[in-house]
Amino acid sequence: MTQAESMSAMSKEMQDCVAACMECHSVCEETMSACMQMGGQAQMQIMRALMDCADMTRMCADMMMRRSSMSAEMCAMCAKACETCAEACMSMPDDPQLMRCAQACRRCVETCRAMAGMAM
Repeated sequence: MTQAESMSAMSKEMQDCVAACMECHSVCEETMSACMQMGGQAQMQIMRALMDCADMTRMCADMMMRRSSMSAEMCAMCAKACETCAEACMSMPDDPQLMRCAQACRRCVETCRAMAGMAM
């Protein structure tokens, strides 16, 4: 089954959640790169949150796409990691990349919480 076939077989809510997870993963990766270029300005707390969130969102999307029986639990954990990351990013409100990341994380929190409450 191709990814396109797999996506078409999913509910709209699951497709939205996978898309939000992948967008969040991508933005977290971009933000980690931006933070590394800032050097000392990037706090370790933010970097750890970005790494956790990037890993969690990728794994969550993968599990939903393969219809894992643990998807709901993973969505709940993913929502928690994304919320932590959004809060860490908000600690530097003047940085546009960190604010973009916080926004992507919050969108992912919403969709993952919705999926965590549904039977998959």
